[in-house]
Amino acid sequence: MPSTRCGELPVVLAVGAWLKNAACRLDAGVPHFSPMHGDLGQPHACVALEESVAELLRDAPHGVAAVAHDLHPDFFSTRLALRLAQELAVPAIGVQHHHAHIAVVMAENGLRRPVIGLALDGYGLGTDGHAWGGELLRVQVGAWERLGHLSTLALPGADAAAREPWRMAAAALHGLGRSEEIEARFGSSVGLHAARGVYQLLQRGLNCPPTSSAGRWFDAAAAALRLSAKQAHEAEAAMAMQRCATRALDAGYSPLDVRVARVTASGDLDLLPLLGRLVDVPAAAVDEAAAWFHVALATALADWAGAAAQREGIDTVCLGGGCFCNAVLTHHVERQLQARGLRVLKPRRHSCGDAGLALGQAWVAATMLSTHAAANFHESLSCA
Repeated sequence: MPSTRCGELPVVLAVGAWLKNAACRLDAGVPHFSPMHGDLGQPHACVALEESVAELLRDAPHGVAAVAHDLHPDFFSTRLALRLAQELAVPAIGVQHHHAHIAVVMAENGLRRPVIGLALDGYGLGTDGHAWGGELLRVQVGAWERLGHLSTLALPGADAAAREPWRMAAAALHGLGRSEEIEARFGSSVGLHAARGVYQLLQRGLNCPPTSSAGRWFDAAAAALRLSAKQAHEAEAAMAMQRCATRALDAGYSPLDVRVARVTASGDLDLLPLLGRLVDVPAAAVDEAAAWFHVALATALADWAGAAAQREGIDTVCLGGGCFCNAVLTHHVERQLQARGLRVLKPRRHSCGDAGLALGQAWVAATMLSTHAAANFHESLSCA
């Protein structure tokens, strides 16, 4: 393994995310990205990742100290990282997906002090084996802690629910105690057989894994407003919500009564009250309802993160994850956190979504190794 002097960041290779994959070599704190390869469900993207990794390694004459990767054991990138680490005789360091999103911001700004991280996206494997995506974190060099998460929704049909927002709206109805409305509400658009099947899955708790994903909450809201039943591409439902919200806000609509979300006794943020306001909205009021949802969600997130910052004695909140590609949500979260006197940071030179994730992975691994090297250095001094 290449040697690292105390205080230096070692050279680390990171293999990126499953979606929008790109690899990154962090060299003396400077990121060197590969081209974007696309989604690793496609064989050509996997081949391109292997070629990019080989090139990044060739351009590191002194080698790398570690290979960083996502926690998901079945990703092609994870298997590649484990193989490379074995071949290079260096550690393979798994980095939790949402920790990496916040670490992108920390890497861009060279942050060493603890921060509150608000990571919102569609999916990342959590340390408990469940699907995460709405995470409130405390992050510092060498360590992180999950302070809370968005309340979970069931994913009826598992992966199918990420492609079909109506399933997420059905899960929200179930959570609101209104399961009996599922067939009548969605049967005409997706078929009575499909609607009845999802109703039965939810009633029996079969093939309905939980998720804290902000992306799936956006899907549920879009389907509740009848903006999207099935998606042709990623984030289609959320983008439809944003378009409607933008129209209403640009026309001068000012949402009222936006503090309706609840923080549970365990510190999680319950968004079901927001969905309860959307399911009965008439078609003529959809734009205003979408705007209200954005502002109510932003208010809840800012209150939640702001309270955590005050409790932890931290003055900086970092925003990461693909949901912050939504300009309406980001503007309102940022403005409300700043009104609390907090410093708000988000990725500026790199993507807030998965395309920039490798930088966060590399930063986490490099700072972990650097912290370990510093601890060993100081221990050797104390023993001398």
